[in-house]
Amino acid sequence: MSNATGTATIRPEEAAHFGRLAAEWWDPKGSSAMLHKLNPVRLAFLREAIDSHFAADPKGLRPLAGKVALDVGCGAGLLAEPLARMGAGVTAVDAAEENIAAAKAHAAAGGLAIDYRHGELAALGLGQFDLVTSMEVIEHVADKAAFIAGLVARVAEDGLLVLSTPNRTTASRLLLVGAAEGMGMVPKGTHHWEDFITPLELSDLLADAGFAMGNPKGISWSPLKGLHLSDDLALNYIVTAKRA
Repeated sequence: MSNATGTATIRPEEAAHFGRLAAEWWDPKGSSAMLHKLNPVRLAFLREAIDSHFAADPKGLRPLAGKVALDVGCGAGLLAEPLARMGAGVTAVDAAEENIAAAKAHAAAGGLAIDYRHGELAALGLGQFDLVTSMEVIEHVADKAAFIAGLVARVAEDGLLVLSTPNRTTASRLLLVGAAEGMGMVPKGTHHWEDFITPLELSDLLADAGFAMGNPKGISWSPLKGLHLSDDLALNYIVTAKRA
């Protein structure tokens, strides 16, 4: 399949930044420690969305059995591996070659067969998938509309798209960029506040691509709960989308 948009979405400097973190990606105390704390929260939302959309047994261990899934911007596989354990045939794509190498090694050590690919999504000749995920990625791409077009082109007719991203608010500027990077909780240079996208902007991009966005759920932080799902969208949010 050809590149549907003809537009490159990868920013080389972003790929290089995350590629430098590849060696520590699976270390829960390393530079990706925050992702390890965030991943269970994303998975809780994702599991509920999977059960609802595909009418899966909420108590079943493999709700994606017989399905194919695509994770875009997969890093070293923090989400791709749980998707595989849920029964999906998983393909995962990342802009950083170092991340793909780390992902392949970790999956092989765990006996997981995941098809990892490096490069621009629209140029990889992939087919369509029952589930497409892209977590904390859209804020890093060069052309958000082209990126969304590439994602929706990979979603099967009755498939599901799930995205998460920071919101562009005063709170996210202060906490996700200023405090988190200033205190070393997130590597410096990870976030660029002006590239964050609001729920309304994301909804409009999806609508332009023929998809309807579901109600977003906030990913919040508190001293008592840590990172958790909430109705507060001020920092970060996660959302489903499907064909309108």
